Amino acid sequence: MTTTTPDLLAAIVAAARRITEVRRAQVSEAALERAAAARLPGGDRFVAALRDTPAPRVIAECKRRSPSRGILREDYDAAAHASAYASAGAAAISVLTEPTFFDGSLDDLQRVRASVTVPLLRKDFIVSRYQVLEAAAAGADAVLLIVGALDPPALAALLHDAQELHLAALVEVHGRDELSRAVDAGAQVIGVNSRNLRTLAVDSQVHDELAPLLPRGAVAVAESGLREAADLRRLGEIGYHAFLVGERLITQPHPGAALRQLREERPGVHGGARA
Repeated sequence: MTTTTPDLLAAIVAAARRITEVRRAQVSEAALERAAAARLPGGDRFVAALRDTPAPRVIAECKRRSPSRGILREDYDAAAHASAYASAGAAAISVLTEPTFFDGSLDDLQRVRASVTVPLLRKDFIVSRYQVLEAAAAGADAVLLIVGALDPPALAALLHDAQELHLAALVEVHGRDELSRAVDAGAQVIGVNSRNLRTLAVDSQVHDELAPLLPRGAVAVAESGLREAADLRRLGEIGYHAFLVGERLITQPHPGAALRQLREERPGVHGGARA
């Protein structure tokens, strides 16, 4: 008898499609277009923050729950955590909005937007233009696009949709094939995630394997498995400009203080050798 590993990414994407259709029935795409048009996302500012602000450049993440660890923080308050991150020097802030597996919501993103001025990333499983419009309307400056969740035409279309709305796109890859697809689609900000979203296993070698393959001129972001300042320093030395850090911070008694310590523990870190 053979067993197969459940494909978590496929399950989350299926849930994202169902939830989006429910929301579409409540708020039409035309209404969302009007709401998005009333805002001007700072996509360029998001990219500049990951490339040009003082290193180490951390995208600090707000999330209540993860599929791998369950509830990360009982007293979760996205706006309060984001304010603490901003005060501690976060280059940008990521807000989980996926409800089924991460207990997130667009309300969290809106509350964070009302609390901070730093660039915001809507972190979700984006599979439709409707979700990109939601991100713009809720105050995001960037959206996450996961290559493993999208076929090439869909990835290209969503990159175009984001650009039209002045949103940046953090295009996430987990291996060589996905990196090639991201580059072919024209991704300018590429996140290398060492966590396999299908199995949740973390392979720290992924960051090293893909670093020399990242295109010159792209902004490179390392994601997952980052625990210490030394991790940021080492990855900065091989070409990563910025670092997305979530569970390492949100599980601490004081997430803002944890971010400050992470950034200041080894002064003089200079990430982003790939110009």
